[in-house]
Amino acid sequence: MEYRRLGRSGLQLSVLSFGSWVTFHKQIDDSIADALMGISYDAGINFFDNAEGYAGGESEKMMGRVLKKKNWDRSSYVVSSKVFFGTRGKAAKPNQTGLSRKHMVEACHEALERLQLDYLDLYFCHRPDPAVPIEEVVWTMHNLIQQGKILYWGTSQWSGAEIMEAHRVAQQYCLIGPAMEQPQYNMFERYKMEMDYLPVFQNVGLGTTIWSPLAAGFLTGKYNDGIPEESRLAIAGFGWLKERWIQDEKIKKVKQLAVLAKQLNVSLAALAIAWTIKNPHVTTAILGATKAEQLRENLKAMTVLPLLTAQVMDEIENILQNKPYMDLA
Repeated sequence: MEYRRLGRSGLQLSVLSFGSWVTFHKQIDDSIADALMGISYDAGINFFDNAEGYAGGESEKMMGRVLKKKNWDRSSYVVSSKVFFGTRGKAAKPNQTGLSRKHMVEACHEALERLQLDYLDLYFCHRPDPAVPIEEVVWTMHNLIQQGKILYWGTSQWSGAEIMEAHRVAQQYCLIGPAMEQPQYNMFERYKMEMDYLPVFQNVGLGTTIWSPLAAGFLTGKYNDGIPEESRLAIAGFGWLKERWIQDEKIKKVKQLAVLAKQLNVSLAALAIAWTIKNPHVTTAILGATKAEQLRENLKAMTVLPLLTAQVMDEIENILQNKPYMDLA
């Protein structure tokens, strides 16, 4: 396993990590979660990703039970939570969602209780909240760090401009600014990582814990001929993922990528994950899995990484034809 610094912080994360979105509680039970987290930890993974909004808090409860049972040295792993959506869904009352100081503080306490932890290593603002002054967000995160409840704070799905504004406020008031962002990044979702965040990487530094490196499983090739019943795109409530990925033009490209993977004698999934971590701005790529063999296959991305020569990367670009560029017109 390779470890990378989280932006300009001192924290080191495994370049592959394990997340619970969609899978925990909705697709797998405690015993499978226990097995998958064990495989991850034994492979050198030290970051486990979660959020208050995943399965209405049940995902964090499940991970908390597994961590309690594993009894690993707390200093050997990193756990995250995210705040914005709350856990109550449509039953949420005012102040039970968003980024007000009240919700952020209470959500932090609730996440610690669910995960059965004394502190969170990483705490993300799961979305920007235009209704809350950025000063309130930065001050709250700074105070949570000062209180020892979180160690680093960051953002998820924020724009480069919003992240820079948070840094401006932090600098103005001598506060701790965001250390990381959690964007979607894969072969079909490239703009934020390869264009929007470039000034942030250059000016203030930014760690990234990227999600969906396989585009919700689309980049495994398993959707090339329809949607398998047990897959996440078949789950009620995830139709938006299906609309996003199951498009003829994209399927055609996936089939071409599969041919290239076969030539390299690797799986398409391992190739797609390796492609994301080839980007030096990626700190870690979050893996999601429901089966042990699936996870072990994805972990092979580490052995695929050295195969991604300039020539192979060019071949991938020729297939994708979607590299973002600055329009100077």
